Amino acid sequence: MAAGGSASRRAQEARRQERLLREQWQAARRQARQWEAASEGERRVAAQLLVLTERGWRLLVDRRWPGTRSANVDMLLVGPGGVFVIDVKNWRSAPEPSGDKLRAGGEPRDEHAAKLLAVTKAAESAVASLGMSPVAVQPLMVFAGQRVDAGLGRIRLLGEREVGPALLSERCRLRTESVRAIADHLERAFPDYEGSTVGHGAPAAPAPPQQDAPDGLFDLDGLRDAALEDALRAPIEQWMTFLHPDQVALVRRSWSGPARISGPAGTGKTVVGLHRAAHLARRTTGRILYVTFANNLPRVQGTFLRTMSPAVADRVDFRSLHSFAQEFLQERGVVVRLHGDKAETAFSLAWKHVGRDSRLAEIDPAHVYWRDEIAHVIKGRGITTFEEYATVPRRRRRAILRRPHRQAVWALYEAYEALRVERGVHDFNDVLSLALAEATRCPDRPRYAAVIVDEVQDLTLVGVRLLHALVGDAPNGLLLVGDGQQAVYPGGFRLTDAGIDIRGDRGQVLRTNYRNSKQILDTALAVVADDAFDDIDGLRTSGRRDVDLTYHDGQVVRVAEPTVAEHDQALLDALHALPDGARADAAVLCPSMKAIGHYQRLLNRAQIPVCLLEHYDGHPVDAVKLGTYRRAKGLEFKRVYLPQHDGALLDVSEGVPETTREREELSRSQLFVAMTRARDVLWLGSVQR
Repeated sequence: MAAGGSASRRAQEARRQERLLREQWQAARRQARQWEAASEGERRVAAQLLVLTERGWRLLVDRRWPGTRSANVDMLLVGPGGVFVIDVKNWRSAPEPSGDKLRAGGEPRDEHAAKLLAVTKAAESAVASLGMSPVAVQPLMVFAGQRVDAGLGRIRLLGEREVGPALLSERCRLRTESVRAIADHLERAFPDYEGSTVGHGAPAAPAPPQQDAPDGLFDLDGLRDAALEDALRAPIEQWMTFLHPDQVALVRRSWSGPARISGPAGTGKTVVGLHRAAHLARRTTGRILYVTFANNLPRVQGTFLRTMSPAVADRVDFRSLHSFAQEFLQERGVVVRLHGDKAETAFSLAWKHVGRDSRLAEIDPAHVYWRDEIAHVIKGRGITTFEEYATVPRRRRRAILRRPHRQAVWALYEAYEALRVERGVHDFNDVLSLALAEATRCPDRPRYAAVIVDEVQDLTLVGVRLLHALVGDAPNGLLLVGDGQQAVYPGGFRLTDAGIDIRGDRGQVLRTNYRNSKQILDTALAVVADDAFDDIDGLRTSGRRDVDLTYHDGQVVRVAEPTVAEHDQALLDALHALPDGARADAAVLCPSMKAIGHYQRLLNRAQIPVCLLEHYDGHPVDAVKLGTYRRAKGLEFKRVYLPQHDGALLDVSEGVPETTREREELSRSQLFVAMTRARDVLWLGSVQR
C-alpha cells in the first residue's frame, strides 16, 4: 500500500512538473512576440532561452535585435554552465562548416563568425575581473528551423531543437548567486543589452550598487569564496581543474617570448597551464602541444581539458615527451629502433667489461649511478666529445669526479654506444637527439602555434632544446611550468644552457598554496627542509620556502606498528572506514614497483577496488588509486596513504659516500612530492624497526 501511494505521488508530481513546463513555454512564446521583426523560428529560439530564466538563468538581449544589421551579437545568456554568447540565425539552409569557414547555401559567412568571436572576447575580458576563467565563456551560433550540432573552431553550431538540451547538459560551473552577480556585471559592461524574463511587465531593473561592494557591484570576495567552496566539495577531478580567480590574469597574459611559471608544490601551476592551453586554442588557429615527462599524465590532462573546454579540446595535443618525439620522427620519415631492454643489456655488458674494474668502483660500485651519469649528464645534455664532458658542470650530482674518473666514465660510455650500435637499437635519449636534429634541420615547418611544458624540471636538456626548437622565441610560443624542488630524476640543467632567455615578467613565481593545509605542508617540508636545490633558472633556493596558505582543514595521521602485518592491517582498517564514495578521491602511494605489487595484492584480498595510476584517465572511478611516488606527479587526491613511508629513506650517517647522499636526497624529493599530493588527509604508516 505504501509503495503504491509513493508511486501515485511520483506520478502526480511528474504531471505537475509537465503542466508547469507547458505553462512556462506558453508564457515564453507570448513574451517572445515582443520581438515583432523576428521570424517565427527566431522567436521559438528566444522562447527556449526565456524558459531557462524560470530556472535561474539570466538572458540579456540586444536592444536592436532583430531587424537591423547594426545589431551586435544577439544575446548573452548566463547560467550554471557559464556565460554563452549567442547569435541567432534565420538562414534558409543548414550551415556547413568547411575547414575554418562557415558556409550557408554556398555563401561564405565568415563575417558573422568574426563578429561573434569579437563579442565573446569582450565578454571574457568583462568576466575576467570577477576571476572567471576564459573557458567558462562560450560562443554559440543557433539556427532557427534547422537541425545541427557541430563546431567551427571554438564556436558551437546548434539547431533550434538542439540548443535547449545542449545548454542544460553543460557541467555546473556557477552557483545561483554567481549567475546573478555575473549577469548584473555584464548588463553594466554591455549597455546595449537588457535583461529579459518570462512575464508581462518590463524586466526588473538591476539591484542598485551597494556602497561597500568592490566596484559598486557586489561582494567579489564572497563570489570567489563560493566558487572555491564548490570546488572543494566536488570530486577531486573537478578540483584539479579549478582555477583560482586570482590566477585568471596569468592565464590571459600576453608574453613577448618564452615564459616560465614556477612556485612551490600546491600553488596551481598545472591548472594554470591547462587553462592557458584552452585560452591559446581559442586565440590562435594553430595547434597547441602540451608536454609532460610522465606517460600517464597526458591521458588525465586530456580528459580534464575535454571537460573544461570541449569546443577546443581537439586542438590541443597532450603527449609525453618521448611519445611526441617518436611521432615527430615518424612523420618526418626518420627510422627509430627504440628497444629499452636491448639497450639495457648493452649497458650491462659494457659495465661488466669496462666499468666494474675501473676507477669508478672507488666512488660507487653500483652500476646504476653510472648508468644515470651517462643517461642524464652525457646523453641527456647532448655531449658528444670528452673535452666537453671533462668541463661540464654536473648539476644535482654530488660526487666529485676528477679528470681520471671522467675518463673512466667516457670509456664506459663509448663501450656502451659501440654495443648499442652493434645491436642496431636506440635508447630513449637517442630518440630525443634524433628529434632535435630533425627539428633543427627543418625549422621552417612549424607544427604548433604554442608549446606548454609541464614538470619541466624532470626533462633533460636535449628534451627542452627540442621543444624550444618547435616554436623558437615567438610571442606566447613556449611556456615552461615546474618547480626544481620537485625534481625526481638525477641530473639537471639551466635554461641558459638551452639558449632560453626569460626576462622580466616572463618569469612568474606563484606563492599561494591552494591545496595543502599547514599541517600537511609542514610535515612535507620537514622532509626536505635541509635540502637546498638548484632551480633551472640557476638560483640556489632553500628547502623550506615561505608560502601563503588558503586551506586550513587538512590533517596528518601517523600510524606506527611493530610488524608489517599489523601496519598493513591498520591501512586496511583506514580504507574500510572511508564513507561511501570517498574511495574515488583516495590514493595509496609507494616508493617502488615492488611495493606496488605487495599492496595491490593486499587490497585485492581485502576486496577493496583498486585503480592503478598507469590506467587512470582522469574520469572519476570508485576505486582507490595505487601508484608510485613518481607516477603521482601532477595529480592530487583528497586522501593520500603512504604505507611504510619511512622505508623509502636511506640511513645517511657520517662517512657514507656522496653517491649515497645523492640517492637519499632524491628519495626525500620523491617522498615530498608524494606527501604534497594530499589535500585533506595525509596518512603516514611506519614499522618500528
